[in-house]
Amino acid sequence: MELQDHIQYWLESAEHDLQTAEALFSSERYDWCLFLAHLVLEKTLKALYVQDNANALPPRTHNLLRLAGHTRVQLTEDHRLFLDEVNDFNLEVRYPEFKREFYKICTRDFAEKYFDRIKEMHGWLRSRLK
Repeated sequence: MELQDHIQYWLESAEHDLQTAEALFSSERYDWCLFLAHLVLEKTLKALYVQDNANALPPRTHNLLRLAGHTRVQLTEDHRLFLDEVNDFNLEVRYPEFKREFYKICTRDFAEKYFDRIKEMHGWLRSRLK
């Protein structure tokens, strides 16, 4: 796959997930909204990975910090802390031992706060693509 096609693949998938996360937020499925929002950042970082690593396949990881570390994106400490927090959304929806507790804290206010920041981060990461 050509470089731009490969990047576009990840970005289109991220946009699809963002639209789905918006629908989940609207239907008050806040836990799943944040799970998909994590994937939005993951796939956007994978597009950056492809760009910054000569069209190589991204690593099979959901860890946002690890992915970002293999790109040229200069993260602030605030970015790193935020990505670390968002990493938890991937685990807390997938695994039963975390799911119940995560569901309890996923109020509208909690989800809105994170979802808004995730959308901002997504836009910022996209702006780093050439």
